[in-house]
Amino acid sequence: MSDYNKLRATASELTLLTKPDGSANYSQGDSTVMVGVYGPTDIKQSKELADNATVEVIFKPKIGLPGVQEKTMENMIRNTCQSIILRSLHPRSAITIIIQVIQDSGALLSCCINAACMALMDAGVSLRHTVASVSCAVDDDGRITIDPTLKLEQESTGVLHFAFDSTDKNVVLSSTHGTFTSHQYLSCLASCQEGTRKIFNFYRTSAEKRFKKT
Repeated sequence: MSDYNKLRATASELTLLTKPDGSANYSQGDSTVMVGVYGPTDIKQSKELADNATVEVIFKPKIGLPGVQEKTMENMIRNTCQSIILRSLHPRSAITIIIQVIQDSGALLSCCINAACMALMDAGVSLRHTVASVSCAVDDDGRITIDPTLKLEQESTGVLHFAFDSTDKNVVLSSTHGTFTSHQYLSCLASCQEGTRKIFNFYRTSAEKRFKKT
């Protein structure tokens, strides 16, 4: 497999933080995020839902306050997590996911989604299935690179992010910016779907290690 179709090395450490119900420090290459999950907990009456838990995501950039781009990522991460959490089991409560960016070296959205999934698993939140995300970039020559570095993203004509469920590998999230052909979109979709195999295997191995310790 060439480097264009190879995921960067993944690493994680679970239950690092003591206050959250679950946490994960997760890295893909040099991109690293820390996620803490709180809940299910009580929620303000104005935010509660009668039939479901309310999922809140707080995205904290490495430096400064979140802007429009960060708020957009926050919404995409929340929508992705909402789709996998069995929210009906905890009506009138909140599940809060706090994401702190430690280093952005490319494919940050995918890194955040994967970290959030691992933290939810660590917290014991009931899930329909897990979710894994892979990003890719298309350059001027039409070459596709999965899990691109920040430099490759900045030099590309298009960047695409996908997330898939662990059961049927259906698309949970599709986010794109830049220019690319429909053929390139479908090629990116297939490459990223294939790339999630490594992420799902990584979840499995990490969970086994986590439960062996307990």
